[in-house]
This record gives sequence, C-alpha cells and structure tokens, in this order.
Amino acid sequence: MADNKTNEILNVPNLRFPEFKEEWKNVTLKDVSIVVSEKIESYLLGLNNYISTENMRPNFGGVLPSEKIPTIKATKFEEGDILVSNIRPYLKKIWNADRLGGCSPDVFVFRANNISPTFLYYELANERFINYVMPGVKGVKMPRGDKKQMLSFKFSIPQKDEQVAISNLLRKLDERIATQNRIIEDLKKLKFAIIHQTIDMAGDKYSLSTFIEQVSERNRNNLPFEVLSVSNKFGFVSQSEQFEDREIASADKSNYKIVGKDVFAYNPARINIGSIARMKTDSQGIVSPMYVCFKVKEGLLPQYLEYYFDSTQFHNEMNKRLEGSVRLCLLFDGLCNIKVRIPQTKVQQKIVNRITSISLKIDLETKILCALQKERNALLQSMFI
Repeated sequence: MADNKTNEILNVPNLRFPEFKEEWKNVTLKDVSIVVSEKIESYLLGLNNYISTENMRPNFGGVLPSEKIPTIKATKFEEGDILVSNIRPYLKKIWNADRLGGCSPDVFVFRANNISPTFLYYELANERFINYVMPGVKGVKMPRGDKKQMLSFKFSIPQKDEQVAISNLLRKLDERIATQNRIIEDLKKLKFAIIHQTIDMAGDKYSLSTFIEQVSERNRNNLPFEVLSVSNKFGFVSQSEQFEDREIASADKSNYKIVGKDVFAYNPARINIGSIARMKTDSQGIVSPMYVCFKVKEGLLPQYLEYYFDSTQFHNEMNKRLEGSVRLCLLFDGLCNIKVRIPQTKVQQKIVNRITSISLKIDLETKILCALQKERNALLQSMFI
C-alpha cells in the first residue's frame, strides 16, 4: 500500500514501474480464472507432455520429462494454463504451461480469464498463495489442497499493460535463473566425468582396509557438542536442519560418537543413497551411535577417498556388498573389502586439485543462483499485493 498527497491509502504495491499510477483492483482467483476439466486421450500426448505431481519440479517452474504415458484419460491443458499440484502444496509445485498436454487428477488446471496468464502464474507462485492454501489442506501423509479454497484466494491486479510489464521482468529473471541452473548442471557433469576418468584408474589395487580404520570416540562426558546428521546432498548438517519438524537426538548423548577434521561417517542403511561424508572443518560434532565413523591412514588423502565415493566404481562395488532383506546396509567390513586403485600421493594430489577447482566453481555459481532466487522472491513480495 502507498500514500498519495492527500494521505489516502491507495491499493498499490510497494514497488512498481514509475509510469504506472492507477490503483489496483481486488479480485479472487475465481474472478479471473476457470478450472479446466476437459479430458485428453493419452495417446495424443508425447513423452514430455504428461504432467504428474511426481515429475513437477518444486519451488520453481518447469517439469521433468515423464517416463511413462498413462493409459487413463488426463486433464487437458494448453499453453498459458497454470498447473498447481494439490498434493503437498507447501512444495510449491506450480507451472506455467508452455505447450499442449495432459496432467493427472492430482494437478489442478487454472485458465486465465481477463488477466495476463503469466501475471496470474506469478501471483500463484507467490508465497502468499501457498500460505493461504495450507490451512485448508486435508490429510496427514498426503495432504491435499482444496480447490474451492484456492478459488477464494484474494489478491489485487493492475491494468493489463502493467501486468505485462511485471510479467516480462520476472520472465527475464526466470530465464536468467534457468541459464544459471544449466551452468551448474554442466559443471556437475564435468566434475563427474573427471572423477570417472581419473579416480580408480591409476595405481595398484588395494583393499580399503589397508588405508582406513574405524574410529569410535564417545562423548563420555556428555558435552554439548552440536548433533550432526549426514545428508546425501550437503554432507554433515546440523540434525536440527535435517529434521526440522521433530527432535531426534536423545537427552543423554554420552554414547554419541565424536567426529573431527577429516573423519568420515555414514549410516549403514542410507549409504546406498549417497549418505556418506567427510568432516571438512576444524570444529567437532557428534553423531548417533548408529553411524560408522572412520579415518584414513598414511598414503591415502582424505579428499581423494571422498571423491572416490562419488564415482561410479564405488557405487558398483558398494551395491555388491549390501546386506539385509528389509533394509540394505553396508557394514564396515564390506566397505573395507572394496578394492581401489590408489596411486602415489603426488598423483592423488594432482587429481584432488583438479576436481576441487571444479567444485569451487560449482560453489561460486550456486551462490550466484541463490542470489538470483533471493531477488526473484523479493520482487514477488514487493511488486504484488
């Protein structure tokens, strides 16, 4: 809201293009859209034209290709329609369709009516829409949004030319974010290719038992160390971040294991999804007693082993050694039995330096991406009412 010269409060956003002066009009989603229910035969859809909640990306527009076309009839959508997943709305799976296609019954299709489709998309991609929808969700394990409640969502819209100006700005920013995502993905592919070509390709083969040893220092004095978990994306993270909705650690942490610089840790039941990490900082933390902790001996660089754990070779060898019926686990003995080509430390260091330079570049480009996404969120908050 903003004040004019007579101190009258006008219905306008905090940030707008200077050439626009008109007050915005209050509407509901029902006023400016219709819910599409028309069906389309699945045989008319291409592989990339079927959208389900599973292949919609959260938080940002776009979808992942569908691997299978269902035999059931799908809800038809057209270019410009807004697709909103009604399963777990907090994931923000909202997409502005760029082509004809069909979607599952778990995706609502809203078609703009007397409003710019792109402007409507950005209005629904706004945090305020999700906050409005969430109190009306039903279900615990698979909470679903309510279509009727969504249609009652109230917001404000400007004249068409201002809608277009706002939409064009945000669309250009989205294109820049998409480009940044591609830069990061290409760097990750390059990193993976270098790991594949260099790790485990030179040197004599040794069992890992030659170069690693288990450590199990306990927090006997129950000191207030930070409780850590191992994420398959971010390595060591605070357990409070890994499990935001509940407390996992017990009150008595005297049996928890202390991890310090260059100590590796993994959950035997989750290593098959990549949950293994090296402590890279000088600080200490503690992990649950269920974790297996180990460190490297002389002759093997911890960074080299860390990159080996990202390689296809390791995952192939690991899968051969998983044990269990309900939960597949990799015990420490199984890890020790894996044979790895380990070159001299000078060669290891050269490989580590090369891969690390790519990793640092990925970190830098990721920071740029985060800044762009932060700018996008700020515009969505300040340019809309």
